[in-house]
Amino acid sequence: MKTLPRSFALLALAACALSARADVTLPAVFSDHMVLQRGTRVPVWGVATPGEKISVAFAGQTLSTAANPEGKWQVALLNLAVSATPQTLTIKGNNTVTLQDVLVGEVWLGSGQSNMAMTVNRAQNFEAEKSAADFPLLRHYKEESANADSPQTVGRGRWVVCSPDTVAGFSAALYFFGRELHQTLRVPVGLINSSVGGTPIEAWIAADVQLASKELQAAIAAAPTAAAAVPVPAAPVPTSPKPAAPEKQKAVKKTTKAAKATPTARTTTPGGLFNGKIAPLIPYALRGALWYQGEANSTPSKAPLYEYQLPLLIRDWRARWGDDFPFAWVQLPNFLGAGRDWPLVREAMLKTLALPHTGMAIAIDVGEVNDIHPKNKQAVGHRLAQWALGTVYAQNVAATSGPLPAGHTLRGAEMTLRFTHTAGGLVAKDGPLTGFAVAGADRVWLPAQARIAGDTVILSAPGLTAPVAARYAWENLPICNLFNTAGLPASPFRTDNWK
Repeated sequence: MKTLPRSFALLALAACALSARADVTLPAVFSDHMVLQRGTRVPVWGVATPGEKISVAFAGQTLSTAANPEGKWQVALLNLAVSATPQTLTIKGNNTVTLQDVLVGEVWLGSGQSNMAMTVNRAQNFEAEKSAADFPLLRHYKEESANADSPQTVGRGRWVVCSPDTVAGFSAALYFFGRELHQTLRVPVGLINSSVGGTPIEAWIAADVQLASKELQAAIAAAPTAAAAVPVPAAPVPTSPKPAAPEKQKAVKKTTKAAKATPTARTTTPGGLFNGKIAPLIPYALRGALWYQGEANSTPSKAPLYEYQLPLLIRDWRARWGDDFPFAWVQLPNFLGAGRDWPLVREAMLKTLALPHTGMAIAIDVGEVNDIHPKNKQAVGHRLAQWALGTVYAQNVAATSGPLPAGHTLRGAEMTLRFTHTAGGLVAKDGPLTGFAVAGADRVWLPAQARIAGDTVILSAPGLTAPVAARYAWENLPICNLFNTAGLPASPFRTDNWK
Protein backbone atom coordinates (compact mmCIF):
# COMPACT_ATOMS: atom_id res chain seq x y z
CA MET A 1 0.00 0.00 0.00
CA LYS A 2 1.34 3.39 -1.00
CA THR A 3 1.90 5.92 1.83
CA LEU A 4 1.51 9.73 1.60
CA PRO A 5 4.61 11.89 1.87
CA ARG A 6 5.14 13.38 5.37
CA SER A 7 4.29 16.90 4.12
CA PHE A 8 0.89 15.75 2.82
CA ALA A 9 0.14 13.97 6.09
CA LEU A 10 0.93 17.11 8.08
CA LEU A 11 -1.32 19.17 5.80
CA ALA A 12 -4.14 16.69 6.26
CA LEU A 13 -3.77 16.83 10.04
CA ALA A 14 -3.80 20.63 9.95
CA ALA A 15 -6.95 20.63 7.83
CA CYS A 16 -8.67 18.33 10.30
CA ALA A 17 -7.63 20.56 13.19
CA LEU A 18 -8.96 23.64 11.39
CA SER A 19 -12.27 21.94 10.61
CA ALA A 20 -12.66 21.07 14.29
CA ARG A 21 -12.39 24.74 15.25
CA ALA A 22 -15.89 26.19 15.47
CA ASP A 23 -16.63 29.68 14.31
CA VAL A 24 -17.88 32.16 16.87
CA THR A 25 -21.68 32.16 16.65
CA LEU A 26 -24.35 34.20 18.40
CA PRO A 27 -28.06 33.77 19.11
CA ALA A 28 -30.27 35.05 16.30
CA VAL A 29 -31.43 38.02 18.39
CA PHE A 30 -27.94 39.47 17.89
CA SER A 31 -28.20 40.71 14.32
CA ASP A 32 -28.01 43.85 12.20
CA HIS A 33 -30.45 46.66 13.21
CA MET A 34 -30.72 45.43 16.80
CA VAL A 35 -31.49 47.68 19.77
CA LEU A 36 -29.56 47.27 23.02
CA GLN A 37 -30.93 48.34 26.40
CA ARG A 38 -29.52 51.55 27.82
CA GLY A 39 -28.26 52.11 31.34
CA THR A 40 -27.87 48.54 32.57
CA ARG A 41 -25.84 45.36 32.23
CA VAL A 42 -26.09 44.10 28.63
CA PRO A 43 -24.99 40.47 28.21
CA VAL A 44 -23.48 39.39 24.88
CA TRP A 45 -23.03 35.64 24.53
CA GLY A 46 -22.55 32.76 22.11
CA VAL A 47 -20.54 29.63 21.38
CA ALA A 48 -17.07 28.95 20.03
CA THR A 49 -14.32 26.36 20.28
CA PRO A 50 -13.65 25.45 23.94
CA GLY A 51 -10.85 27.69 25.21
CA GLU A 52 -11.10 30.07 22.25
CA LYS A 53 -10.32 33.69 23.15
CA ILE A 54 -13.20 36.07 22.41
CA SER A 55 -13.29 39.86 22.32
CA VAL A 56 -16.38 42.06 22.09
CA ALA A 57 -16.16 45.73 21.13
CA PHE A 58 -18.98 48.29 21.19
CA ALA A 59 -19.39 51.99 22.01
CA GLY A 60 -15.86 52.38 23.34
CA GLN A 61 -15.98 49.22 25.48
CA THR A 62 -13.78 46.21 24.66
CA LEU A 63 -14.30 43.05 26.69
CA SER A 64 -12.39 39.77 26.57
CA THR A 65 -13.15 36.23 27.69
CA ALA A 66 -12.60 32.62 26.67
CA ALA A 67 -15.08 29.91 25.76
CA ASN A 68 -15.61 27.40 28.57
CA PRO A 69 -15.13 23.61 28.14
CA GLU A 70 -18.64 23.42 26.66
CA GLY A 71 -17.83 26.12 24.14
CA LYS A 72 -20.03 28.77 25.78
CA TRP A 73 -18.93 32.33 26.45
CA GLN A 74 -20.48 35.54 27.75
CA VAL A 75 -19.46 39.12 28.49
CA ALA A 76 -21.49 42.13 29.62
CA LEU A 77 -21.42 45.67 28.32
CA LEU A 78 -22.16 48.16 31.08
CA ASN A 79 -24.38 51.26 31.27
CA LEU A 80 -24.64 52.04 27.58
CA ALA A 81 -25.80 55.56 26.80
CA VAL A 82 -28.73 56.20 24.49
CA SER A 83 -27.60 56.29 20.89
CA ALA A 84 -29.70 57.01 17.83
CA THR A 85 -26.53 56.99 15.72
CA PRO A 86 -25.89 53.57 14.17
CA GLN A 87 -22.90 51.80 15.69
CA THR A 88 -21.06 48.55 15.03
CA LEU A 89 -20.84 45.61 17.43
CA THR A 90 -17.79 43.45 16.70
CA ILE A 91 -17.12 39.98 18.10
CA LYS A 92 -13.75 38.40 17.35
CA GLY A 93 -12.52 34.86 17.88
CA ASN A 94 -11.17 32.51 15.23
CA ASN A 95 -13.53 34.48 12.98
CA THR A 96 -15.04 37.96 13.17
CA VAL A 97 -18.75 38.75 13.43
CA THR A 98 -19.72 42.34 12.67
CA LEU A 99 -23.21 43.60 13.42
CA GLN A 100 -24.21 46.87 11.75
CA ASP A 101 -26.72 49.62 12.53
CA VAL A 102 -26.92 48.87 16.25
CA LEU A 103 -28.82 51.41 18.38
CA VAL A 104 -29.15 51.88 22.15
CA GLY A 105 -32.48 52.69 23.76
CA GLU A 106 -35.42 50.85 25.33
CA VAL A 107 -36.10 47.13 24.74
CA TRP A 108 -39.38 45.34 25.52
CA LEU A 109 -40.37 41.70 25.10
CA GLY A 110 -43.94 40.89 24.02
CA SER A 111 -45.33 37.37 24.30
CA GLY A 112 -48.59 35.42 24.40
CA GLN A 113 -51.01 34.05 21.84
CA SER A 114 -52.81 35.38 18.77
CA ASN A 115 -53.70 38.85 20.02
CA MET A 116 -50.02 39.54 20.64
CA ALA A 117 -49.10 37.86 17.35
CA MET A 118 -51.78 39.81 15.43
CA THR A 119 -50.03 42.10 12.95
CA VAL A 120 -50.52 45.78 12.17
CA ASN A 121 -52.06 45.02 8.78
CA ARG A 122 -54.99 43.37 10.61
CA ALA A 123 -55.58 46.27 12.98
CA GLN A 124 -58.06 49.08 12.35
CA ASN A 125 -57.11 51.98 10.05
CA PHE A 126 -54.21 50.06 8.55
CA GLU A 127 -53.69 52.23 5.48
CA ALA A 128 -53.42 55.38 7.59
CA GLU A 129 -51.13 53.65 10.07
CA LYS A 130 -48.96 52.31 7.27
CA SER A 131 -48.43 55.69 5.64
CA ALA A 132 -47.44 57.23 8.98
CA ALA A 133 -45.05 54.45 10.02
CA ASP A 134 -41.77 56.23 9.23
CA PHE A 135 -39.88 55.46 12.44
CA PRO A 136 -36.33 54.28 11.62
CA LEU A 137 -35.42 54.26 15.34
CA LEU A 138 -38.19 51.76 16.10
CA ARG A 139 -37.23 48.14 15.43
CA HIS A 140 -39.08 44.80 15.67
CA TYR A 141 -37.64 41.31 16.15
CA LYS A 142 -39.89 38.29 15.63
CA GLU A 143 -38.76 35.06 17.28
CA GLU A 144 -39.62 32.44 14.66
CA SER A 145 -38.37 29.29 16.35
CA ALA A 146 -40.73 26.48 17.26
CA ASN A 147 -41.91 24.39 20.20
CA ALA A 148 -39.02 22.33 21.61
CA ASP A 149 -38.54 19.45 24.05
CA SER A 150 -35.55 21.11 25.74
CA PRO A 151 -34.31 24.70 26.16
CA GLN A 152 -32.83 26.06 22.94
CA THR A 153 -29.99 28.57 22.66
CA VAL A 154 -29.87 30.04 19.15
CA GLY A 155 -33.43 30.88 18.06
CA ARG A 156 -34.43 32.14 14.63
CA GLY A 157 -35.38 35.63 13.52
CA ARG A 158 -34.11 39.06 12.49
CA TRP A 159 -34.45 42.70 13.44
CA VAL A 160 -36.51 44.86 11.06
CA VAL A 161 -36.46 48.66 10.86
CA CYS A 162 -39.92 50.26 11.01
CA SER A 163 -41.10 51.87 7.78
CA PRO A 164 -44.30 51.98 5.71
CA ASP A 165 -42.92 48.99 3.80
CA THR A 166 -42.27 46.82 6.87
CA VAL A 167 -44.76 47.78 9.58
CA ALA A 168 -47.49 45.45 8.28
CA GLY A 169 -45.70 42.45 9.80
CA PHE A 170 -45.07 43.96 13.23
CA SER A 171 -47.08 42.84 16.27
CA ALA A 172 -49.85 45.43 16.43
CA ALA A 173 -50.07 45.57 20.23
CA LEU A 174 -46.30 45.91 20.49
CA TYR A 175 -46.06 48.46 17.69
CA PHE A 176 -48.64 50.87 19.10
CA PHE A 177 -47.04 50.50 22.53
CA GLY A 178 -43.52 51.05 21.22
CA ARG A 179 -44.48 53.92 18.97
CA GLU A 180 -45.89 55.88 21.92
CA LEU A 181 -42.78 55.21 23.99
CA HIS A 182 -40.56 56.31 21.12
CA GLN A 183 -42.51 59.50 20.46
CA THR A 184 -42.66 60.42 24.15
CA LEU A 185 -39.17 59.45 25.32
CA ARG A 186 -37.44 60.37 22.06
CA VAL A 187 -35.16 57.33 22.19
CA PRO A 188 -34.75 54.22 20.01
CA VAL A 189 -37.12 51.39 20.91
CA GLY A 190 -36.63 47.67 20.26
CA LEU A 191 -39.61 45.31 20.32
CA ILE A 192 -39.07 41.54 20.63
CA ASN A 193 -42.14 39.56 19.60
CA SER A 194 -42.26 35.92 20.73
CA SER A 195 -45.87 34.76 20.40
CA VAL A 196 -47.95 31.95 18.88
CA GLY A 197 -51.69 31.98 18.21
CA GLY A 198 -53.95 29.57 20.04
CA THR A 199 -51.42 28.56 22.67
CA PRO A 200 -52.10 28.05 26.41
CA ILE A 201 -50.02 29.65 29.13
CA GLU A 202 -48.64 26.31 30.29
CA ALA A 203 -46.67 26.09 27.03
CA TRP A 204 -44.82 29.29 28.00
CA ILE A 205 -43.70 28.19 31.48
CA ALA A 206 -40.87 25.70 32.00
CA ALA A 207 -42.39 22.27 32.69
CA ASP A 208 -40.22 21.54 35.73
CA VAL A 209 -41.32 24.80 37.36
CA GLN A 210 -44.96 23.87 36.87
CA LEU A 211 -44.38 20.37 38.25
CA ALA A 212 -42.90 21.96 41.38
CA SER A 213 -46.10 23.95 41.96
CA LYS A 214 -48.56 22.14 44.21
CA GLU A 215 -51.47 23.90 42.49
CA LEU A 216 -50.34 22.94 38.98
CA GLN A 217 -48.43 19.68 39.22
CA ALA A 218 -51.46 17.43 38.81
CA ALA A 219 -52.62 19.19 35.64
CA ILE A 220 -49.12 19.21 34.15
CA ALA A 221 -48.44 15.59 35.05
CA ALA A 222 -51.65 14.64 33.25
CA ALA A 223 -50.73 16.62 30.12
CA PRO A 224 -49.33 14.81 27.06
CA THR A 225 -45.55 14.46 27.15
CA ALA A 226 -45.29 14.31 23.38
CA ALA A 227 -46.18 17.25 21.15
CA ALA A 228 -49.93 17.62 20.86
CA ALA A 229 -52.15 19.62 18.54
CA VAL A 230 -53.92 22.31 20.52
CA PRO A 231 -56.87 23.88 18.67
CA VAL A 232 -57.07 27.63 18.38
CA PRO A 233 -60.36 28.69 20.01
CA ALA A 234 -62.82 29.80 17.38
CA ALA A 235 -65.14 32.70 18.07
CA PRO A 236 -68.69 31.31 18.10
CA VAL A 237 -71.49 32.99 16.20
CA PRO A 238 -74.62 33.25 18.35
CA THR A 239 -77.79 31.65 17.04
CA SER A 240 -80.25 32.10 19.89
CA PRO A 241 -78.61 34.16 22.62
CA LYS A 242 -79.97 33.91 26.13
CA PRO A 243 -82.17 36.74 27.34
CA ALA A 244 -80.09 39.81 28.05
CA ALA A 245 -80.32 43.52 28.55
CA PRO A 246 -81.74 45.36 25.50
CA GLU A 247 -78.38 47.00 24.93
CA LYS A 248 -76.64 43.62 24.84
CA GLN A 249 -79.21 42.10 22.48
CA LYS A 250 -78.74 45.09 20.23
CA ALA A 251 -74.97 44.64 20.28
CA VAL A 252 -75.24 40.96 19.39
CA LYS A 253 -77.67 41.61 16.54
CA LYS A 254 -75.46 44.34 15.11
CA THR A 255 -72.68 41.80 14.62
CA THR A 256 -73.44 39.68 11.59
CA LYS A 257 -69.97 38.85 10.33
CA ALA A 258 -68.60 35.36 10.86
CA ALA A 259 -65.96 34.71 13.48
CA LYS A 260 -62.43 35.57 12.38
CA ALA A 261 -60.70 32.87 14.42
CA THR A 262 -60.72 29.46 12.80
CA PRO A 263 -59.69 26.14 14.35
CA THR A 264 -56.02 25.57 13.55
CA ALA A 265 -53.54 23.13 15.03
CA ARG A 266 -50.62 24.46 17.07
CA THR A 267 -47.94 22.08 18.29
CA THR A 268 -47.36 22.71 22.00
CA THR A 269 -46.38 20.83 25.14
CA PRO A 270 -46.09 22.10 28.70
CA GLY A 271 -42.97 24.26 28.60
CA GLY A 272 -42.47 23.65 24.89
CA LEU A 273 -42.75 27.27 23.81
CA PHE A 274 -40.67 28.43 26.74
CA ASN A 275 -37.97 26.02 25.50
CA GLY A 276 -38.25 27.03 21.86
CA LYS A 277 -39.16 30.72 21.90
CA ILE A 278 -38.17 32.23 25.27
CA ALA A 279 -35.03 30.34 26.31
CA PRO A 280 -33.04 31.53 23.24
CA LEU A 281 -33.71 35.15 24.31
CA ILE A 282 -32.38 34.76 27.87
CA PRO A 283 -30.53 36.84 29.14
CA TYR A 284 -30.93 39.55 26.44
CA ALA A 285 -31.20 42.84 28.36
CA LEU A 286 -34.77 44.14 28.60
CA ARG A 287 -36.53 47.07 30.18
CA GLY A 288 -39.66 44.99 30.65
CA ALA A 289 -42.14 42.48 29.27
CA LEU A 290 -45.74 42.52 28.02
CA TRP A 291 -48.19 39.61 27.92
CA TYR A 292 -51.39 39.22 25.87
CA GLN A 293 -52.89 35.77 26.35
CA GLY A 294 -55.60 33.93 28.25
CA GLU A 295 -58.13 33.05 25.58
CA ALA A 296 -56.82 29.47 25.34
CA ASN A 297 -57.07 29.09 29.11
CA SER A 298 -60.69 30.19 29.43
CA THR A 299 -62.24 26.72 29.32
CA PRO A 300 -63.96 25.61 32.54
CA SER A 301 -61.19 23.11 33.28
CA LYS A 302 -58.32 25.55 32.67
CA ALA A 303 -59.63 28.89 33.93
CA PRO A 304 -59.34 28.08 37.68
CA LEU A 305 -55.60 27.48 37.29
CA TYR A 306 -54.78 30.82 35.69
CA GLU A 307 -54.44 32.65 39.03
CA TYR A 308 -51.46 30.38 39.75
CA GLN A 309 -50.02 30.22 36.24
CA LEU A 310 -49.63 33.91 35.40
CA PRO A 311 -47.76 34.81 38.62
CA LEU A 312 -45.60 31.72 38.18
CA LEU A 313 -44.68 32.72 34.63
CA ILE A 314 -43.71 36.22 35.77
CA ARG A 315 -41.64 35.05 38.73
CA ASP A 316 -39.88 32.36 36.70
CA TRP A 317 -39.01 34.62 33.77
CA ARG A 318 -37.71 37.28 36.12
CA ALA A 319 -35.59 34.72 37.97
CA ARG A 320 -34.09 33.37 34.76
CA TRP A 321 -33.25 36.85 33.52
CA GLY A 322 -31.92 37.74 36.96
CA ASP A 323 -33.93 40.93 36.83
CA ASP A 324 -37.14 41.98 38.55
CA PHE A 325 -38.15 43.79 35.37
CA PRO A 326 -41.56 45.50 34.96
CA PHE A 327 -44.24 43.19 33.58
CA ALA A 328 -47.70 44.11 32.29
CA TRP A 329 -50.49 42.28 30.52
CA VAL A 330 -53.73 42.90 28.66
CA GLN A 331 -56.83 41.81 30.54
CA LEU A 332 -59.20 39.81 28.35
CA PRO A 333 -61.67 42.13 26.58
CA ASN A 334 -65.43 41.78 26.14
CA PHE A 335 -66.32 38.81 23.93
CA LEU A 336 -69.32 36.49 23.61
CA GLY A 337 -67.19 33.41 24.25
CA ALA A 338 -69.92 30.77 24.60
CA GLY A 339 -68.75 27.89 26.75
CA ARG A 340 -65.85 29.91 28.15
CA ASP A 341 -65.18 31.50 31.52
CA TRP A 342 -63.56 34.82 30.68
CA PRO A 343 -64.51 36.48 34.00
CA LEU A 344 -62.43 33.98 35.97
CA VAL A 345 -59.37 34.59 33.78
CA ARG A 346 -59.88 38.36 34.07
CA GLU A 347 -60.04 37.97 37.83
CA ALA A 348 -56.80 35.98 37.84
CA MET A 349 -55.17 38.82 35.94
CA LEU A 350 -56.52 41.35 38.43
CA LYS A 351 -55.17 39.30 41.35
CA THR A 352 -51.73 39.11 39.74
CA LEU A 353 -51.34 42.87 40.26
CA ALA A 354 -50.32 41.87 43.80
CA LEU A 355 -46.86 41.12 42.36
CA PRO A 356 -44.51 44.11 42.47
CA HIS A 357 -43.75 46.14 39.36
CA THR A 358 -46.72 44.87 37.41
CA GLY A 359 -49.51 46.53 35.45
CA MET A 360 -52.63 45.69 33.47
CA ALA A 361 -54.28 47.26 30.44
CA ILE A 362 -58.02 46.90 31.00
CA ALA A 363 -59.73 46.22 27.67
CA ILE A 364 -63.33 45.45 28.66
CA ASP A 365 -64.60 48.18 26.30
CA VAL A 366 -62.56 47.49 23.15
CA GLY A 367 -63.40 43.86 22.36
CA GLU A 368 -65.77 42.65 19.66
CA VAL A 369 -68.84 40.48 20.18
CA ASN A 370 -67.90 37.73 17.74
CA ASP A 371 -64.25 38.38 16.92
CA ILE A 372 -61.69 36.98 19.33
CA HIS A 373 -59.15 39.24 17.61
CA PRO A 374 -60.45 42.79 18.17
CA LYS A 375 -58.98 45.29 15.72
CA ASN A 376 -58.56 48.21 18.09
CA LYS A 377 -55.00 47.40 19.07
CA GLN A 378 -54.30 51.14 19.20
CA ALA A 379 -56.22 51.38 22.48
CA VAL A 380 -54.40 48.35 23.88
CA GLY A 381 -50.99 49.76 22.95
CA HIS A 382 -51.88 53.16 24.36
CA ARG A 383 -53.01 51.76 27.71
CA LEU A 384 -49.89 49.64 28.04
CA ALA A 385 -47.79 52.68 27.14
CA GLN A 386 -49.56 54.89 29.68
CA TRP A 387 -48.75 52.32 32.38
CA ALA A 388 -45.09 52.13 31.29
CA LEU A 389 -44.65 55.88 30.89
CA GLY A 390 -46.20 56.64 34.26
CA THR A 391 -44.69 53.85 36.37
CA VAL A 392 -41.49 52.74 34.62
CA TYR A 393 -40.38 56.09 33.19
CA ALA A 394 -41.91 58.48 35.76
CA GLN A 395 -43.61 60.56 33.09
CA ASN A 396 -46.61 62.74 33.86
CA VAL A 397 -49.61 60.86 32.45
CA ALA A 398 -53.30 61.24 33.19
CA ALA A 399 -53.61 57.70 34.57
CA THR A 400 -51.64 54.46 34.49
CA SER A 401 -54.72 52.24 34.88
CA GLY A 402 -58.47 52.23 34.84
CA PRO A 403 -60.27 52.09 38.20
CA LEU A 404 -59.40 49.10 40.39
CA PRO A 405 -61.45 47.80 43.34
CA ALA A 406 -60.05 48.73 46.74
CA GLY A 407 -62.48 47.27 49.25
CA HIS A 408 -66.04 47.83 50.34
CA THR A 409 -68.21 48.62 53.35
CA LEU A 410 -71.77 47.60 54.27
CA ARG A 411 -74.33 49.89 55.83
CA GLY A 412 -77.90 48.70 56.02
CA ALA A 413 -79.29 48.14 52.54
CA GLU A 414 -76.33 49.77 50.81
CA MET A 415 -72.87 48.58 49.82
CA THR A 416 -70.15 51.16 49.14
CA LEU A 417 -67.33 50.13 46.80
CA ARG A 418 -64.00 51.97 46.91
CA PHE A 419 -61.66 52.41 43.94
CA THR A 420 -58.10 53.43 43.21
CA HIS A 421 -56.78 54.88 39.91
CA THR A 422 -59.78 57.18 39.57
CA ALA A 423 -57.72 60.05 38.08
CA GLY A 424 -59.66 62.48 40.19
CA GLY A 425 -63.07 60.88 39.97
CA LEU A 426 -65.31 58.16 38.58
CA VAL A 427 -67.68 58.68 35.66
CA ALA A 428 -70.47 56.76 33.96
CA LYS A 429 -69.70 56.79 30.26
CA ASP A 430 -72.54 57.38 27.79
CA GLY A 431 -75.51 57.01 30.13
CA PRO A 432 -76.60 55.83 33.59
CA LEU A 433 -74.12 53.69 35.52
CA THR A 434 -74.63 50.02 34.77
CA GLY A 435 -72.94 46.64 35.04
CA PHE A 436 -73.30 46.02 38.80
CA ALA A 437 -75.12 43.22 40.62
CA VAL A 438 -75.61 42.56 44.33
CA ALA A 439 -76.62 39.55 46.37
CA GLY A 440 -77.66 38.76 49.93
CA ALA A 441 -76.83 35.74 52.04
CA ASP A 442 -79.08 33.64 49.78
CA ARG A 443 -76.60 34.21 46.89
CA VAL A 444 -79.33 35.32 44.53
CA TRP A 445 -77.94 38.00 42.22
CA LEU A 446 -80.01 41.11 41.51
CA PRO A 447 -79.31 44.01 39.15
CA ALA A 448 -77.97 46.84 41.30
CA GLN A 449 -78.91 50.47 41.34
CA ALA A 450 -75.57 52.25 41.30
CA ARG A 451 -74.52 55.82 41.89
CA ILE A 452 -71.11 57.49 41.98
CA ALA A 453 -69.91 59.44 45.01
CA GLY A 454 -66.37 60.72 44.42
CA ASP A 455 -64.06 57.70 44.33
CA THR A 456 -66.79 55.29 45.40
CA VAL A 457 -69.85 53.59 43.95
CA ILE A 458 -72.88 53.00 46.18
CA LEU A 459 -75.06 49.98 45.40
CA SER A 460 -78.52 48.88 46.43
CA ALA A 461 -81.35 46.76 45.01
CA PRO A 462 -85.11 46.96 45.57
CA GLY A 463 -86.18 44.44 48.20
CA LEU A 464 -82.62 43.60 49.30
CA THR A 465 -82.22 44.75 52.90
CA ALA A 466 -78.76 43.31 53.60
CA PRO A 467 -76.39 42.94 50.61
CA VAL A 468 -73.29 40.87 51.29
CA ALA A 469 -71.59 40.68 47.88
CA ALA A 470 -71.23 42.64 44.64
CA ARG A 471 -70.01 41.99 41.13
CA TYR A 472 -69.12 44.29 38.26
CA ALA A 473 -68.99 43.29 34.59
CA TRP A 474 -68.98 39.65 35.63
CA GLU A 475 -69.91 38.20 32.23
CA ASN A 476 -68.05 37.28 29.08
CA LEU A 477 -69.82 40.12 27.27
CA PRO A 478 -70.92 42.61 29.91
CA ILE A 479 -72.78 45.87 29.48
CA CYS A 480 -70.76 48.16 31.76
CA ASN A 481 -69.62 51.77 31.73
CA LEU A 482 -67.61 52.73 34.83
CA PHE A 483 -64.58 54.82 33.82
CA ASN A 484 -62.20 57.30 35.39
CA THR A 485 -61.84 60.90 34.25
CA ALA A 486 -58.84 59.91 32.11
CA GLY A 487 -61.17 57.82 29.92
CA LEU A 488 -59.95 54.40 31.10
CA PRO A 489 -62.48 51.64 32.00
CA ALA A 490 -62.76 49.91 35.37
CA SER A 491 -61.68 46.32 35.73
CA PRO A 492 -64.35 43.62 36.12
CA PHE A 493 -64.31 42.24 39.67
CA ARG A 494 -66.33 40.57 42.43
CA THR A 495 -66.27 40.81 46.21
CA ASP A 496 -67.29 37.17 46.73
CA ASN A 497 -65.53 33.88 46.04
CA TRP A 498 -68.63 31.82 45.36
CA LYS A 499 -68.57 29.12 42.74
